[in-house]
Amino acid sequence: MASAIISVGLRLTGYDVASAVFLVPAVVAWLLLAALFADRLLLDRGTWKAQAETPAALTSIAATTVLGTRLSLQGRQGAAAALLIVAAALWPVLLPSVVRHWKPRLPGAGFLVCVATEGLAVLAGTLALAERQNWLMWAALGCFVLGLLLYAAVLPRFDVGQLRTGSGDQWVAGGALAISALAGTKLVTASAANGPLHWAPSAHGTLRVLTIVLLVLDLCWFAVLLVCEVRWPRPHYDVRRWSTVFPIGMTAVACLAVAAAADVPAAETAGRVLLWPSVALWVLVLVGAVRSALAGREPPV
Repeated sequence: MASAIISVGLRLTGYDVASAVFLVPAVVAWLLLAALFADRLLLDRGTWKAQAETPAALTSIAATTVLGTRLSLQGRQGAAAALLIVAAALWPVLLPSVVRHWKPRLPGAGFLVCVATEGLAVLAGTLALAERQNWLMWAALGCFVLGLLLYAAVLPRFDVGQLRTGSGDQWVAGGALAISALAGTKLVTASAANGPLHWAPSAHGTLRVLTIVLLVLDLCWFAVLLVCEVRWPRPHYDVRRWSTVFPIGMTAVACLAVAAAADVPAAETAGRVLLWPSVALWVLVLVGAVRSALAGREPPV
């Protein structure tokens, strides 16, 4: 997810070579995780069922949609459509399983129910614009609305103590709004009077305002989360730090997309500024992951 969204951001800002570099680990990671997913589904059903009950399982859907979006931007619409089918097939299996096992208090990963659903909206909307398919845009609208409802359902359950003690996934609380804003930009573009689809033009104004509001709320979350990181530093590596990289990268991409779709020039500046910290954080987390893996192989003292 983190590698793919940074690749998208670099592509949108014209850094095509760097974007291609980040696309490689995104594809490799997706293939490895897909193989692991299939292996457990077929050979270790008990472990698969146990993991399918956790919010982390929904990263499989989100990662698939983000990778599909990146491939669509490169003109690989067939591959993007195939990934949309995969994600859409997983969604009705995994999301109900996760929701049934919600706890009274949820970590930031709980917002992945929104991220996975909005990911479908983003990819469906991207393909709808690329292939001039109105029916796909209606599907994107349905996922967009449902994703917002799921966010509203998780918000009261979110353990705000995670702002002080969370190990990285607390950032998904903001990232979920960022991907919602990105999904909104697809709807705004499609409903524009001079847009490629001439889809639901009467809703353009409402969708534009809603999308901008979602981005503003995301940036508010970003500020709160950043202040909490400074107030309560957590410098040690944790695998959940990848859930920090993705929301920051997604916020940058959402800013860039809102600037283009909703004509908000200031958002483009914000997106370009935020993109590079997400790249730097990606490198830092990768270094932490490598060090953690190497330390795990060392014999105990």
